Amino acid sequence: MARCAAVVALIVALAGESAGGTAVEPGARGPVTNLPLPRYVSLRAASANARRGPDFDQRVDWEFVRRGLPLQVVAEYGLWRRVIDSEGLGGWVHNSLLSGARTGLVRGETAVALHAAPSERSAVRAMAEPGVIARIAACEAEWCDVSAGGFTGWIPQGVLWGVDPGEVFD
Repeated sequence: MARCAAVVALIVALAGESAGGTAVEPGARGPVTNLPLPRYVSLRAASANARRGPDFDQRVDWEFVRRGLPLQVVAEYGLWRRVIDSEGLGGWVHNSLLSGARTGLVRGETAVALHAAPSERSAVRAMAEPGVIARIAACEAEWCDVSAGGFTGWIPQGVLWGVDPGEVFD
């Protein structure tokens, strides 16, 4: 009887996840990896199917097709990760298609300057167009050290999707 209740609870939880439920409690940890949820990863493969549920038998809703695309992991189940993209679309993706490498998608309507240092007053090394995927080496409170298209520099954290406001890492 207890096993039946556990199976029903798991099915209900997975149904909520596949229906688009992405609410994650603050401080949550993944039951498989014990890594924080939500967290950012990137697409390792050139393409990856986003499935309705965490199994190869599940229907493919669409395909992510940009290597390096930043994705946010909001749930884990076995070898599967439920991810969402910058537009809030997502699905279950096999973990072998994901990387822990941090990338960010340049948001906005206009190009953004890559600076030589984390300051608006520093020299501009290049301009990053909206939609560019940049590899993130480190982030300070308001700036991230990125590389894209053969250029490296500092970009304001707020223009990147793939890093939380005020997030610090190196």
